[in-house]
Amino acid sequence: MSWGTELWDQFDNLEKHTQWGIEFLEKYSKFVKERIEVEQTYGKLLRNLARKYSPKRGKDEEPRFSACLSFNTVLNELNSYAMQREVMVEEMSEKVQGELLKFSQELRSERKRHFQDVRKATQHIEQCLKLMDSSKKKFEREWKEAEKLQMNLEKLEHDCNTTKLDVDKARTQLNARLHVVEESKNEYASQLQNFNQEQRKHFTVSLPQIYQGLQDLDEKRSLTLGGSYKALAGVEQQISPIISKCLEGMVNAGNSVDVKKDSAVVVEMYKSGLEAPGDYPFEDFTQGATRPRGRTGSDCIPAVPKMDGVTSDGKQIMSKTKNKLWLFGKKPMKNSTLEDYNNFPPEQRHRKLQQRLSELKKELQKELDQRDGMVKMKDVYEKNPNLGDSTVIETSISENSATIERLQTEIARIESLLLETKGGQSSPGGTNHSSDDCHPAGSPEDTMYEDLTGGFQEFDDDEFENDDEVPTPSLSYGCVKALYPYDGKDEGSLVIHANEVLNIIEKDKGDGWTRVSNQRGKAGYVPTSYLESTGA
Repeated sequence: MSWGTELWDQFDNLEKHTQWGIEFLEKYSKFVKERIEVEQTYGKLLRNLARKYSPKRGKDEEPRFSACLSFNTVLNELNSYAMQREVMVEEMSEKVQGELLKFSQELRSERKRHFQDVRKATQHIEQCLKLMDSSKKKFEREWKEAEKLQMNLEKLEHDCNTTKLDVDKARTQLNARLHVVEESKNEYASQLQNFNQEQRKHFTVSLPQIYQGLQDLDEKRSLTLGGSYKALAGVEQQISPIISKCLEGMVNAGNSVDVKKDSAVVVEMYKSGLEAPGDYPFEDFTQGATRPRGRTGSDCIPAVPKMDGVTSDGKQIMSKTKNKLWLFGKKPMKNSTLEDYNNFPPEQRHRKLQQRLSELKKELQKELDQRDGMVKMKDVYEKNPNLGDSTVIETSISENSATIERLQTEIARIESLLLETKGGQSSPGGTNHSSDDCHPAGSPEDTMYEDLTGGFQEFDDDEFENDDEVPTPSLSYGCVKALYPYDGKDEGSLVIHANEVLNIIEKDKGDGWTRVSNQRGKAGYVPTSYLESTGA
């Protein structure tokens, strides 16, 4: 029958389609697996990148610039971002990939079962068809035999030479064959009825149920794929608020970069505390050894803090083996075992001393802790000699005590040096004062002569000279006159103008600064060398 071929063609098409659907599902499952691997690698690389550029505590100096702090914040946010990607990978593996693999196996089993049912139903209907066809052919064969006997009987009846016995015999054979024909006919009718019933059942019940199962299977596959698409995006949506916060943190880190603050940190780190050098004086060699008295260009040499072995601009002094000329009349000590940081500008020297003091205090605390531990151990050894020799501990305690005494002495020395540097800061509040105007070194008229004769002296290798403070005007409380203008840009200072009459509030304490007030009642610090007594 033609419907059998068409039916099998339909089954082939359905089988190909459902097979394609499962292969597509497995293809998508493979895509999800590779997507997870990409995200996993991405998160791992991001974490390694953040770890690579994060500052190593103990190796790198603690960053003080806002740009560095902001970059650290960016790295922390990037690390959090990478962690969220890893969380997303775990969710994808569990909720998406795992479910897809499980569903794919279930889908293959269900499809296999449906097509087994199709084959069983088809085989059954084909068996019914064969039985019906076989009974039909038998009925047809028996009827043809009966027709032959009928024709033979009619021939004998019309033949005059045929005996009655032959006619009766032929009639008996015909009747027997007709009885067989009737049985074959009934068998054929029964098989035909049975086949028609099974065929109706096959096409109205069995096949529709199987087709419906295959349709449900294919629809379930499509629904699962759609749900997986949403689940994959939903996992990323779940972490998107946290990722947005990470990105927002990076943006805030960029906004928190304060260039002014960073510049102030640089200034604070590297300011020298020295003032700009003044003009070189004119030396009139025609006057011989006797110099004319009076104000000259040397009056404009600024009062620069004295430093051993360092010029006013922070450069090392070059020397020879004999007859060395040491600026400001001081020769640096040889082979000094104590760190005074005299070769640093005042501000940097103050910071170095503070750092050294902090290190010494930490070392002292460590030695004290060790001493406490050794004392306890000594008591244990004395109570139970089997544990150890207490005399060895006593030797260690003695050495420790000597170390503690040495550290305490060094700390006291550094603290005294810090007090000196505090008193000798170049400006109130420790800021660096400078001006484009000429800064006088002192008010006496012979200042230039004293600077030139006392600034460069000859020394032998074993001679040592003490530092001499740059002379400053001796001012008493009362009215003074400003010799030069001062911009007063530094904190706590006062703007003054040349020839302005001022009143002294606080005298110079050796740091080169005097606190004055102007006629408008404003008060602040100004360089002492800028002032001249009015004699009032």
